[in-house]
Parts: sequence; structure tokens; C-alpha cells
Amino acid sequence: MLTLYFSPGAASLCVHHLLIELGVEHQLQRVDTSKGEQKTEAYLKLNPGGVVPTLVVDDMPMVESAAMLMWLSSNDPQRRFSPEPGSPEERLYLSWFLLLANGLQPAFRQWFYPQEAAGEAATDGAKACARERIENLFARIDSQLASTDGYLCGEQPHAVDFFLFMLMRWSRNMPRPATTWPACAAFVARMKARPSFAELYAREGLTEWS
Repeated sequence: MLTLYFSPGAASLCVHHLLIELGVEHQLQRVDTSKGEQKTEAYLKLNPGGVVPTLVVDDMPMVESAAMLMWLSSNDPQRRFSPEPGSPEERLYLSWFLLLANGLQPAFRQWFYPQEAAGEAATDGAKACARERIENLFARIDSQLASTDGYLCGEQPHAVDFFLFMLMRWSRNMPRPATTWPACAAFVARMKARPSFAELYAREGLTEWS
């Protein structure tokens, strides 16, 4: 049995989404970040970084959403969301996973918590820098999606697309959300049309961006 420690709409969202798609038996453990439950002694034993998500597999915790998505998809017997090893799609898949995890996700962290990197006196500059990075990456992603007429690595979704979908959702209240780029908007519409999206939102009690 897998246990996902999650907070609605947080970085756990993409992992929860893929678990639903895979139909893997799992249980959910909600972490109330508004009450600081991610910083409690008990939770820090699972995830020393004090963030969500954590995925407990055979009593061993995993951290980092991208790693969880890669692991879940590669261990799916049907490999429904993981490309063939050694294929051109796998090279794209790995490249985009790392670009999103190392480039786009940290930029969102800077946008939402600019004081962490710059201090309270320089939050405006930090947010402006984060916005520029995010928008430049969305423009690059839009070009990629337009070239494949579907998803990041081709006509079929892969685990990396669930990661991207979550990050696009995070932009919904920004001055220029991801959906202002046409190929990105089409991608979002395709992902929202999947039955798993409605189930995900119902489970997490989310309504915005639906």
C-alpha cells in the first residue's frame, strides 16, 4: 500500500493525479500546511525538508514530486505514462522533467515566497525576476507543445505532462497565466478533459481553475 502525504493544490497534486490515472491502490494523509503540520517532528522524520509531498512505499518515504512521478510511471506494468527506454521520446521526457523540476518549479517558489531569496526589502525585484523566468519558460513550452500537437513528448501524455499541468495551474492568478499561450491553453483543456481531473478535484476539495 502506498501512502501519499498531500496538501490540496500543492506539489503533491501531480502525484495524486497520476495515482488516480494508474489505478494504483493508495491511501491519502492530508497535511494541513496552514497549521504548520509539515514542520512537526513526526512529519520531519518522513521528510526532513518539511514540505509536501511525501510518498511512503513499503515503509520507506520518497520525496520530490518529479522522482515520485518517474518511479510510479516506470513501475507501471503497462508503462502507460513512461516512454520506451532508449527511445527519442525518453530523451525528451528526461530533458523536460529536469527542466521543469530545476527551472520552472523553483521559479514558482521564488514568485510565491520572494522573501526567501531576497529578503523582505527586495521582494518586488525577486518577483519580477521570477515572473520573467516563468514566462520565458512558458513561451518555450508553448513552442514544444505546438510542435507535437499534443503533449511534451508527442501525441500521448507521459508522467511529465502531469507535472507540467500542475505547474500551469500554479500560474492561474499571475499577470500572464500559462493559458494565454495558445498551445499551452490547448494542453490544459486536454488534461482537464480527462476523467481523472474531476476525481482529483473532488478528492482535494478544489474548485478554482475547473
